[in-house]
Amino acid sequence: MDQLPDLERLSEPDKDALIAALWAEVQTLKARLAAIEAKQHEPRKNAHNSSVPPSHTLKVNRSARPRMGVRREASVGRAGGGRPLHPGPDQVIIARAKTCPHCGGTVPAHEQHLQAVYDKVELPPITPIVTRVEQHGGQCPHCGQLFVAPVPVGMEPGTPFGASIETLATYLRYTHAISYARLSALFTQVYGVSISEGALANLFQRVKTRLDDRVAEILTRLRSSRLVCSDETGARVNGRTQWEWVFQNAEVCVHVIRPSRGHGVIQELLGDHRPTIWVSDLYSAQKHHPAEQWQVCLAHQLRDCQFACEAGDTVFAPRMKAVLLRAFAIHRRRDALAASTLYQYRGDLQRRVDRCIASQPTNPHGRRLQKRYAKIRDHLFLFLEDASIPPTNNSSEQAIRMSTVFRKVTNGFRSQWGRDLFAAVRSVVNTGKRRGLSAYQAIQKGLSPIGSLFEPG
Repeated sequence: MDQLPDLERLSEPDKDALIAALWAEVQTLKARLAAIEAKQHEPRKNAHNSSVPPSHTLKVNRSARPRMGVRREASVGRAGGGRPLHPGPDQVIIARAKTCPHCGGTVPAHEQHLQAVYDKVELPPITPIVTRVEQHGGQCPHCGQLFVAPVPVGMEPGTPFGASIETLATYLRYTHAISYARLSALFTQVYGVSISEGALANLFQRVKTRLDDRVAEILTRLRSSRLVCSDETGARVNGRTQWEWVFQNAEVCVHVIRPSRGHGVIQELLGDHRPTIWVSDLYSAQKHHPAEQWQVCLAHQLRDCQFACEAGDTVFAPRMKAVLLRAFAIHRRRDALAASTLYQYRGDLQRRVDRCIASQPTNPHGRRLQKRYAKIRDHLFLFLEDASIPPTNNSSEQAIRMSTVFRKVTNGFRSQWGRDLFAAVRSVVNTGKRRGLSAYQAIQKGLSPIGSLFEPG
């Protein structure tokens, strides 16, 4: 109603109808106001009670640290703390006094005892190794054909930058998020190699082509895996929001960045493969997984229960939180428990969940969680049946953490190939990590023309 009608012209029934309509509108506004006020009194979501990242969590001021006393000198060999001594020093300096610093008298060596042992570490001068190739050729005196002499592998004409520069540039760019300008300056000033930003872009395009086969190899392994854990986070490509997905387990890790956050990305990556176990959060696309069984991430559920407790639910959330904590405690002890005991524990946990679902919470957050667990109760404790199944999806979040840092530092990608190269590098690095390789070693092995990431050594 935009304007009040002329009340003198209204009949009694029309006035009654108007009063009833206005009363209904007042009740609606009161309900909305009550909801807004209730929202204002809810606790703030943070990394402890929700999926809000720690960077968005309000930091409290820490109390001032107590003033430390005079620092004690470390004992011989740094025992009890400090940097450990290098197992194979390049040189050893033995310092013995010839005369007493107090009286100037001669001091024999055999009367002196070891007082301190420590290391001094320096870097050698960094200079590039330049190999000039002089390729000869000519005309064959026998057949008259033109020819050029073959060169060693890796010395072919083309880019002047060798494998070590490609590996280091890729490592610094996609593991430490160093910009093109800073990377160019670093190579010039520290390594003595002049390389422009355009040359870096060309180098990375070559790297992407060489990593494509490695990613295909990792993806082939994923498509034969029994267990797959998955998560996703935002990415920026050409100023638009896309999504970075991770699919991983204890053996492999695959990253892809796609414009969609729908379950079609899962179908694209896995193809016809149907894993036995899927581990993820409750995002709708993850619910459409192709696996036979689904383990819900309990870390997410524990945080949601904590938020409901802080929001005033005293009926459902505290009891459900206790059940989840009990499940974690059982998981930590599972190696010492018999299979029959684990079976009994799992049945007990399910009965506890059923009692929680049968409760009657009045808090809206408690009712929301009650409806959720009524639907997913069969997907909560699958990890107690199989030791290879994790109770949380923390491994996926750890695999995707660097991607979030890279996005915040660089503000995303300017090209499709840059987007795909980043995903390829993260796939190689995280797969190598699962095989005991550092990030640099994984990239080095991924760019090697021989061997495989899955070969030892």
